[in-house]
Amino acid sequence: MLPAVLYCLLWSFQTSEGQFPRACVSSKNLIEKECCPPWSGDGSPCGQLSGRGSCQDVVLSNAPHGPQFPFKGVDDRESWPSVFYNRTCQCSGNFMGFNCGNCKFGFWGPNCTKRRLLVRRNIFDLSVPEKNKFLAYLNLAKRTTSPDYVIPLGTHRQMNNGSTPMFKDISIYNLFVWMHYYVSMDTLLGGSEIWRDIDFAHEAPGFLPWHRFFLLLWEQGIQEITGDENFTIPYWDWRDAENCDICTDELMGGRNPANPNLLSPASFFSSWQVICSQLEEYDSRQALCNGTVEGPLLRNPGNHDKGRTQRLPSSADVEFCLSLTQYESGPMDRTANFSFRNTLEATGFASPATGIANASQSTMHNALHIYMNGTMSLVPSSANDPIFLLHHAFVDSIFEQWLRRYRPLQEVYPATNAPIGHNRDSYMVPFIPLYRNGDFFIPSRDLGYDYSYLQDPDPDFFQDYIKPYLEQARQIWPWLTGAAVVGSVLTAVLGGLIGLLCRHHRQKRKQLSEEQQPLLMEKEDYHSVLYQSHL
Repeated sequence: MLPAVLYCLLWSFQTSEGQFPRACVSSKNLIEKECCPPWSGDGSPCGQLSGRGSCQDVVLSNAPHGPQFPFKGVDDRESWPSVFYNRTCQCSGNFMGFNCGNCKFGFWGPNCTKRRLLVRRNIFDLSVPEKNKFLAYLNLAKRTTSPDYVIPLGTHRQMNNGSTPMFKDISIYNLFVWMHYYVSMDTLLGGSEIWRDIDFAHEAPGFLPWHRFFLLLWEQGIQEITGDENFTIPYWDWRDAENCDICTDELMGGRNPANPNLLSPASFFSSWQVICSQLEEYDSRQALCNGTVEGPLLRNPGNHDKGRTQRLPSSADVEFCLSLTQYESGPMDRTANFSFRNTLEATGFASPATGIANASQSTMHNALHIYMNGTMSLVPSSANDPIFLLHHAFVDSIFEQWLRRYRPLQEVYPATNAPIGHNRDSYMVPFIPLYRNGDFFIPSRDLGYDYSYLQDPDPDFFQDYIKPYLEQARQIWPWLTGAAVVGSVLTAVLGGLIGLLCRHHRQKRKQLSEEQQPLLMEKEDYHSVLYQSHL
C-alpha cells in the first residue's frame, strides 16, 4: 500500500521552506546582497502590488552577545543573514515566506484570513492508514528535489564574496538535515584551525524557539508537497519508556537481525542514506557538507554508554523540569543552573533531579539522542533519523507546558549577553524568511497548533459560551464589588435599627404586662401554683 501512496504523491509537490532560495543565488543577487524574489501571484517583488510585502533593509540587533565566541567576522552565520543579504522581503499582515507567498502559521486561505488550529497526535493514536500515510510522506520528502531551495557548497569567502556562486540541489528532507548541520557546525578559521564552542541552535536560550520554528517549517513543507493541509508531525511520548517502542518495522524501523547497527530490511528506512555525518573530515578540509550520501542510517537503541545516560527520561524528570520557574540563568549556556531550558535540553549538563549542571551526564532531550546510539547521537547530523521529528515534537510539547504554566512575557527571553545568535532579537540561522528567536517564545496555539494530550476537554464550549460571560463579569467586577460593599453597609444599618425597635417594643410590652397583673390571686390560681411547685 505504501508504494502506491508514495507513487501518487510524487505527482503533487509544489513548494517547501528552507534556507537559500533558488531565486536568490545568482552572482547578481549575492553581489548586490538582495533577496526579494517576485511572488508568482502578481509578478512583483515580495508580492508588493498585492499588498503582501515589500523589499526592505535587514535591521540587525546590536545587542551584545556572551563571551563564548571571541571572534568577529570569521563565520558566515554571524549577524545572519548580512554576509549574504542585507535586503529581503518583509511580509505584511498574515503573509510569510521568502517572497511573501505563504500564510503565517495558523492561517490559511487565498488571502490568509482564515484561522485554523491543527493538532499533533501521539504516533500510537494514529490509525494504520494514517501511519502509512506519514511514512509515505517521509519517503516522498526524502526523494523529491526541493523546487525552491538549494544548499551552498562553500563559504562566502570561497565563493569569492559571491561573484562565483557555489550551490547544489537537494531533496526536501535532506534540506532540513543540512540546515540542522549548518546551524551546529564548527567555525572554520582557515588552515587547520576550527572553533568548536559555537552553536546557533543548541546549548543556549534559542534551543527551544529554534526547534519550534524548524518543526513548523518542516510541517509546512510536507503540507505543500502533498497538498495535505491538515498534516501534522506526530510525537513520541517517551516518558517512562523501557525501550524504543517505536522501533518496529510498522513504524520507524526495527533492528536488523544480521547487524544490530542497521535497520531491518523490512523497514522503509533501511534504504535511507545519510548526509552531513563526517564532521571531522569537513573540518580538516575547511569545507561544508555538500549533501553527498555517506552511508546507511545507523541505530542501535539501548546499546549506548550507560555511564553517560542511564535510562530514558521519566515522568518525574519532566515534572521536576517543569517546576523550574526560570527560563534561563547565569551564563545561559551548557553550565546554567536551575534553568528550565538547560534542564530540558540536558546536553550533557543540567540534571533533571537537581537542575544543577553535571558535565558527566546526558539526560532529558539529549538522553534520547544518546540512547539511539547511531546517527541520532551526533547532534549536527541527527536529523537524518526520522525519529528526530517525533522526539523533538514531544520536547516542544514540554516547552509548551512550561509556557502555559508560567505565561511568561516575551521579555523573559534574554535580550543581551546570550551566546552568539541566541539573543531575543537575533535572526535564527539559517532561515530565509527571517525570524527572530523571540518570535517563537509564544504559545503554540498562537502559531496554529496544539498537542492532543494538552488540549482542554471541550475548548470550543469554553471559548464560545463560558469565556464571553467571564469576560463580561470581569468588565463589571468593580461595579459588583462596589454594590456588594454598599449593600453590606445598608444591611448592617438596617439590622441595627430593627434590633433597637424590637428591644424597645419588648420593654414596652413587659411594662404594660406588669401594670395589668392583679395584686392577689384567685383561690384556684393559688392552689395551681402550689401544685406545680410541689411537682
